[in-house]
Amino acid sequence: MPAYVYILRCADNTLYTGWTNDIDARIKAHNEGRGAKYTRSRRPATLVYLEELPTKSEALRRECAIKKLTRAQKEALAATYTPTKTP
Repeated sequence: MPAYVYILRCADNTLYTGWTNDIDARIKAHNEGRGAKYTRSRRPATLVYLEELPTKSEALRRECAIKKLTRAQKEALAATYTPTKTP
């Protein structure tokens, strides 16, 4: 089962990085206040980057790597994302 790493842009223009195996449900949870504590007070959050990985462990490693990036590097990564219908 594929896993996804994503970056959200929150209403206060901050970036949040996470992973999931159901991107649509996860974004919905974030925007309903049931997602991460960080995003609860920063709604709405919009998807600005999505990467599909073959396994959960690879997604967790990639999430960790993205979280170590600077904001400028995360913005550059987000700039490469072309939104399509989510999986």
